[in-house]
Amino acid sequence: MSTSQATKSESTTLRRAILSSFAGTSIEWYDFFLFGSAAALVFPRVFFPESDPATGLLFSFMTYGVAFVMRPFGGIIFGQLGDVLGRKNTLIATLLIMGVGTVLIGCVPGYDTLGIWSAVILVLLRIVQGLGLGGEWGGAATLSAEHADGAGRAANRGLLASWMQLGVPAGNLLAVAALYIMETVLSPDSFIAWGWRIPFMASAVLIVLGFWIRAALAESPLFLATEKEKSPLRTMLRTHWRQVLITIGIRIASDVSYYVFAVFALSYISNVLGLPASVGLIGVIVGCSLQFLVIPISAQISDSVGRRPVYIFGAAAVGIWAFVAWPLIATGQVALAIAAISIGIAAQGIMYGPMTAFITEMFGTKVRATGAGFGYQVAGILGGALAPTIAQLLTQWSHSTVTVSIYVAITAAIAIISSLLARETSGKDLS
Repeated sequence: MSTSQATKSESTTLRRAILSSFAGTSIEWYDFFLFGSAAALVFPRVFFPESDPATGLLFSFMTYGVAFVMRPFGGIIFGQLGDVLGRKNTLIATLLIMGVGTVLIGCVPGYDTLGIWSAVILVLLRIVQGLGLGGEWGGAATLSAEHADGAGRAANRGLLASWMQLGVPAGNLLAVAALYIMETVLSPDSFIAWGWRIPFMASAVLIVLGFWIRAALAESPLFLATEKEKSPLRTMLRTHWRQVLITIGIRIASDVSYYVFAVFALSYISNVLGLPASVGLIGVIVGCSLQFLVIPISAQISDSVGRRPVYIFGAAAVGIWAFVAWPLIATGQVALAIAAISIGIAAQGIMYGPMTAFITEMFGTKVRATGAGFGYQVAGILGGALAPTIAQLLTQWSHSTVTVSIYVAITAAIAIISSLLARETSGKDLS
């Protein structure tokens, strides 16, 4: 094969890897965010109708948080499989696990039919979702970054790897849009009775599409050329424990800020302010749309000036905006609430852009899927799993949203400190 043919082949492989990571991540996060939105708007009435509204919402958010607890286990299981058996096959497995769990959630009868067992089944299926998603990020992030190096594009690794991150707002956008359409075209009673189930069951179509894309994907060239570890988790904890702690630190603010705006704000706007649920959903839709610009731009800038300064700027932006956004939301004015949510989500995208490259570059090839996935998902417990519940408890305790702003700002400060403790990794040779 000539040099030009080899270069063309590497470029084609890279495009397929990026498309696979984007498509698969979009589908899995569609499934995940669909549950989060439904937890804020639907599940208290369907699965916890015997509780008062505030308690029912707390129970609903707890079922939502169960998946975050399981995500590190998914990261460990599928991360090790990815570091031993290969990135590609584990990504196919996580896609199928996540999708089947989501379709079955749409089939679970409500409290009126099964009583408390409906909530038990819901929690079990949420555990399945958590395991699937826990294994997704580390594998997809590793595959994207390593294929960028394999194609000789290490200088653009931040931008190329960020396409995977675009799958998150794409998935959220699909999930929120699906619920918004059903909530708009159906009567409130029909939406609660059966309309919310349709977006969950529609995940079956996306599973088939994602499987078709990933089945044709090539394995990572760096993985194929690297000697494998018998126990990547043990090696990772012995040699990369500092990188794991830094990953957790930089991730918490990203998760907290996102889920406070994309999940908790939906329930606050609807249940406390009495505004239509569509107001919060529109804010999330606009914010996720803005991320399609913010994420690649911040990632590309990180290729030029470094990961750390971009990430620090994003964390500072989120921390400052929290003190502006919640007073705007508390006014109860539709336009201000939409602006507050959308800008908050867009600001989080500044951190999310360079994150894939930043985290994967911290770990060696032998433990990259395990280390990146484990650190990322542990942060999910401390951040996203608890964020809606903590925000709900803070507002109930203080009767004010100021405490929510302080909560977000504290996590932003942790991210800034963690970024300063990290080594700059832009341009690092992953091999």
